[in-house]
Amino acid sequence: MGSDSKELLGIEPLELRFPFETKKQISCSMQLTNRTDDYIGFKVKTTSPKKYCVRPNSGIVPPRSTSDVIVTMQAQKEAPPDMQCKDKFLVQSVIVAEGTSVKDITGDMFTKESGNVVDEVKLKVVYVPPPKPPSPVREGSEEGSSPRISLSDGINLGYQEVQTARESDEPLSFSAVKPQKDQEDFTSETSALISKLTEERNSAIQQNNKLREELDLMRREVSKQKGGFSFVFVAAIAFLGILLGYIMKR
Repeated sequence: MGSDSKELLGIEPLELRFPFETKKQISCSMQLTNRTDDYIGFKVKTTSPKKYCVRPNSGIVPPRSTSDVIVTMQAQKEAPPDMQCKDKFLVQSVIVAEGTSVKDITGDMFTKESGNVVDEVKLKVVYVPPPKPPSPVREGSEEGSSPRISLSDGINLGYQEVQTARESDEPLSFSAVKPQKDQEDFTSETSALISKLTEERNSAIQQNNKLREELDLMRREVSKQKGGFSFVFVAAIAFLGILLGYIMKR
């Protein structure tokens, strides 16, 4: 079917750009475009299969349609020297019969012995600093610019099949979100303030009760007086009444 020069799938971008950060899983995507009238089966391979997870790592792109592939790099303990990465990906594609299912896509379909015309495209991996967002400009995405390689070249490069998320020995993991420190400080300060106000209220109540007792005692003393009582004594009772009223307002 066709010649080796025919491009079965257009792939964008031709460089997988990862905003590299240590100890963090990072993902990027590529889009496979089928501009033909045939059904195209594909398979994704890489030189570092334990380092990456691809979803899906194989599938079928219907005629005149596209398919997105997500590539996830497992968390790395340290950055490579000069942020240079030698990892490469290989996307293989063949024409399949209409009605072929994804389960029918096997590695044997992409071998020389199968007799199929296998189209292959190499993709480079590039690390970029995390503060810089991925560029919206797709470099080298013009039709016909995909670097073509022969099937034998792909084998010599040592490409291996990439695991899917379900097949991976190191499944993707998610960490629980830790509570923010400022929320903890706010809760602690609020509790301390409530405790202080409670202590002040209890102290005021105790002081109020004590003044009530002293005022009642002085009133009883006044009622026992047979004759008149001094001006100082009356003033003292009045002062206690004013003080008690002030505490009650608080």
